[in-house]
Amino acid sequence: MTDDLKQEFDAARIRHLLFKSKLRSFLYGSDTAQGPIRDPEQCAMGHWITERALPAYGHLPETHELDRLHRLIHTEGGRLMDLHLAGQSDAATSGLGHINKLADDIVALLTTIEARLRAK
Repeated sequence: MTDDLKQEFDAARIRHLLFKSKLRSFLYGSDTAQGPIRDPEQCAMGHWITERALPAYGHLPETHELDRLHRLIHTEGGRLMDLHLAGQSDAATSGLGHINKLADDIVALLTTIEARLRAK
């Protein structure tokens, strides 16, 4: 169980990094699909939260906070994408600092959830 749990949470962290990478690529001019960046239900992390984390770990308040922050980071990402599409690229890329703070909070929650599950 311990190795499986580690693999599961490592994979969640990688899914989360993929979101950040896609957003950054879009803001710097790459033709990246917008759906998985804008919609928390379309991204790999969102699928994991909905299909695995909430059903299995929903008894932990941190899991619900993870879901909330995940949705918020997508909202913020969409806002930055809208700025970029409106020709305000500098304003969009300057918003990456806030995205990074939210991303750090998400990673911290993943670590906390994993640690609480290991402690059982």
